[in-house]
Amino acid sequence: MRSVRARVTLAAIVVAAIALGLAAALLVVTVPRALRSQVTDGVEQAVQWQAADARLGVIPAELSTPPGVDFLQVIGPGNQIIGNSPQAARVGRITSLATPHPDRVYTTYGRPGRLASAAPYYIAAMTTQTPRGEVTVYAAEDISGHEQAVRIFYLLLAFGIPLLLLMVGGAAWIAVGTGLNPVERIRARLAVITESDLGRRVPVPDTNDEIAALASTTNETLSRMERSAATQRKFVSDASHELRSPITALCTQLDLALAFPAESDWPEVCRTARESAQRLADIIEELLMIARMDAGAVPDQKVVDLSELAAPREGRRVPLLMDLAPGARVFGSPTQLDRLLTNLLDNADRHAASRVDLSVAVEDCSVLLTVTDDGSGIAPEDRERVFERFTRLKEGRERDQGGSGLGLALAREIAAAHHGRLDIADHSPGARFVARFPLALDPSP
Repeated sequence: MRSVRARVTLAAIVVAAIALGLAAALLVVTVPRALRSQVTDGVEQAVQWQAADARLGVIPAELSTPPGVDFLQVIGPGNQIIGNSPQAARVGRITSLATPHPDRVYTTYGRPGRLASAAPYYIAAMTTQTPRGEVTVYAAEDISGHEQAVRIFYLLLAFGIPLLLLMVGGAAWIAVGTGLNPVERIRARLAVITESDLGRRVPVPDTNDEIAALASTTNETLSRMERSAATQRKFVSDASHELRSPITALCTQLDLALAFPAESDWPEVCRTARESAQRLADIIEELLMIARMDAGAVPDQKVVDLSELAAPREGRRVPLLMDLAPGARVFGSPTQLDRLLTNLLDNADRHAASRVDLSVAVEDCSVLLTVTDDGSGIAPEDRERVFERFTRLKEGRERDQGGSGLGLALAREIAAAHHGRLDIADHSPGARFVARFPLALDPSP
């Protein structure tokens, strides 16, 4: 039985059956006993009250029966009837039930005297001593009504419990089915959503319950998947384009050199080929690092002093001026932090007019890394765009054809992975990149 609806319905029926079974067992024990007690207690009390009157010498010839008693009779010495209720006068002596001990109530079931009815009666008798001698008091009550009530009660249990179980099962089946209808609609919509059609969304019921929350979360997940798929497609497209350019340039250079070997400057051919190969290696290295970060790979981490990591930096196009404060400790990956520094400095070196400034400082509980150039700067509306993958502004493309558009995007992702942030601050002339990291107070990881 795999259906949730069927399992829940069966569970509801089983629980209801157990509860009703326990309740029925309790009722079977208590209800008949309570009904019987109503009859027996009334008859026995009538005998006791009449015996009490007899001990006082009060024995009228015509006895009045209390509610719940059909016959009442007093037998005196010599088995003479000295007191009778009107109904008892028709039946003669009610019974010959023996009462061996005085002032004790004895009971039996039977048919009073000459009564022709087949209905059973509950009969009680008690002997007591009176001024007129020893007398016996008898009382009787028809218990056919009691037995009929007990039979009806058993019939109600026999037919009522299965009916109640059927009603519980039907209600559970309908309620669960109604509750699962939105789930089925969500399942049906998810079944038709494919990787190439992530724009669809599942219906959200207006019930404001767990299913509505599930539908909302599913839609949020689909939105993230859609954005991720779009980003992945763009990433693959841009990566293919960026890889194609140096490969094409390298193949063209080598083809020309091979076509005209005698006229080619082979040292220059090797130099340009080496530059194209290096650009390919740089792009691939950055792509691999981005892929590992997207996959959530956690590299080996330890406490790194950014000031020690920053120096020395050689082979720059323009002078690099450093202001490195000691104790700028950050907990993270030396490889990734070195890549962040390299990308920021390479970007500043490409755009600087005459100098690049690198500053590492400790402020409060943060380490502040600042890279400033004196180039043309970045317009405020482009300060977020430059951190997008494969984004290169027009000025950057004109100045340097060898960039990949991945450096700043990778630098910001590395900063975020180290619980920091990388932003562009106002500065003129040029651009200023500011990275802030939590300070690692303990020199050990």
